[in-house]
Amino acid sequence: MLQSIRDGLQSQKWLMYIVLGLLALIFAAWGAYGLVNFNAGGSTYAAEAGGQKIPIESARSAWLNQQTQYQQRLGGEIPPAQKAFLQDRILESLIREALLTERSRDLGYRVSETDVMQAIREEPAFQIEGKYSAEVAKDRLAQAGITLSAFETELRGALQRSQLQNGIMASDFQTPTEIERTRALQNEQREVRYALVSPDKYSADIQVDDAAVQAYYKAHLNQYMTPESAKLQYAELRLDQLAAQVTVSDDDLKAAYEKNKDRYNEPEKRHGRHILIPVGKDDAAAKKLADDVYAQAKSGKDFAALAKQYSQDPGSADKGGDLDWADRNQFVGPFADALFSMSVGEIRGPVKTQFGYHIIRLDEIQAGKTKPLEAVRPELEAELKKNAAADKFGEIQEKIQQRLETAGADLNAVAKEFNLATGEVSPFLRGAGGAPLGTAQPVQDIVFGDSPLQPGRVGGPVLVGEDRLVLVKVTEHSKPQPQPLAEVRDGIVAAIKKERGSQAALQAAQDGQAKLQAGTSFDDVAKQLGVSSEPARFVARTDTTLPAQVRALVFNSPKPDKPIYRAVALQTGGAAVVAVTGLRTDAPQVDKDKLADQVNQQSAQVKQDAVRHGQADAEAYVEELRRTAEVRKNPKAFE
Repeated sequence: MLQSIRDGLQSQKWLMYIVLGLLALIFAAWGAYGLVNFNAGGSTYAAEAGGQKIPIESARSAWLNQQTQYQQRLGGEIPPAQKAFLQDRILESLIREALLTERSRDLGYRVSETDVMQAIREEPAFQIEGKYSAEVAKDRLAQAGITLSAFETELRGALQRSQLQNGIMASDFQTPTEIERTRALQNEQREVRYALVSPDKYSADIQVDDAAVQAYYKAHLNQYMTPESAKLQYAELRLDQLAAQVTVSDDDLKAAYEKNKDRYNEPEKRHGRHILIPVGKDDAAAKKLADDVYAQAKSGKDFAALAKQYSQDPGSADKGGDLDWADRNQFVGPFADALFSMSVGEIRGPVKTQFGYHIIRLDEIQAGKTKPLEAVRPELEAELKKNAAADKFGEIQEKIQQRLETAGADLNAVAKEFNLATGEVSPFLRGAGGAPLGTAQPVQDIVFGDSPLQPGRVGGPVLVGEDRLVLVKVTEHSKPQPQPLAEVRDGIVAAIKKERGSQAALQAAQDGQAKLQAGTSFDDVAKQLGVSSEPARFVARTDTTLPAQVRALVFNSPKPDKPIYRAVALQTGGAAVVAVTGLRTDAPQVDKDKLADQVNQQSAQVKQDAVRHGQADAEAYVEELRRTAEVRKNPKAFE
């Protein structure tokens, strides 16, 4: 469906890509070619799962939607075995979706017309300046070839499935004991000592013969292929070029300013100070202290001095409670209500919020105002130019599309007719693209896609980013080819030496592990290996100074009631011999000045853990649906 929308936009008028919000849910379900009928006889279903049937066109469209991406990752054609695996994975995802739809219906989950319409109205792709537009929604669906009723049906299904999944996620909770256990594990530190054994220590004396080079070259041939490439001629239309040609009159500026005047309103701001007394475990004591501080402030004592003495707000206490200029949206409700109802010089309190009790003083008021036209003229003029250029952009795009539909369309002639900038790209690489077009994924889809653009033909127009319309012609297309062995021989020899050196380093580390387990000291083992080692130290799970494999080994090891010795291969080459000798779960040091930040971080972590556990529960629920369902797959679904 995304492709359908993009194609519709390209053939009609320049618009932004609409791949946001709930549209993305539907696109994920329909695929990029959701409106194409692939059925040419035989079974019309790719699979049957429970009481649900998955149309064969849904499976094939989902595959086409992903195929190009897989090809780019693999640098060419997908091997048959891997292709079958990937296709089955896509079919399995559709099966799980169908089972979840059926289960949500059986459990009584329903989506009302009001829910559907609200979701449509909240879809950013159907809005102009944050407000829903029925005309925009109608146009964009029409350009994609999707009826409103079809869209509503798919949207209702997606919302219905999300009700069940969100319900499962929201039902997850952690007991206080679990929260404390999780926090203890996160704060856990382990005492570790390790020594790194470099492959270079062993690779220098390794001899690599021609037979080994040939064998490695054949076994890793995919690493030594030239990238698929093409030589391109291109023509482009840029939005900024059109905008530079637009002239905006004073009357247009005044009309636009009056129409959008609300955008230029600046809210009232107030400059205040406060003293925060946190509640802690004793609300009554906090309230009593707040009343006392309030009385001192009202009696004429220096407010700034009182703030420095009593306030526990780490952001303002040292500044005498100064909150600087701010509008009411920057404060929580009760605080904002108080501050914005006070007179200059007034002291009020205690005002209670979730942070504690506040004593507030208002110093200054800055009235709200509307920016004059002259202050926003540059911004507004640029916006009007861009909007006019966008309309012109779309008109030119339509004309170019119509021109290319005529027989014998020539790139240079089209560029001249529509005043397009031209150039060449050599080489333009699959995956990397080429300057000045950049990665230009839409161009790559044309040049290297399932039906690649044939040399001499004009492809496009396609949008590159949101402001460039590009036409291309392939003058030469080169498939991936093995690089000559002579050109890559040195790299192969180095790779073999590193590989063999790493194997020798791992063996040496394993020998060191055995000696440690037999009672040899770590210092003696390091000396025998000919390497240095830092003293043992405690490290946290987040310590990035350790090699990743060492850190994973340390915290995946059992509780070290006695020393644990291990050897591990390193991803970067070489190995390490590791000793895990201790554990501590001390609570982290509390920084008084950052107490509020630490409390907020802990609260955020608890929420993150709950979300993660909820997601795991929802995934497990779907997997159990799949495990217990009766499923039949069509073996010819992707033929």
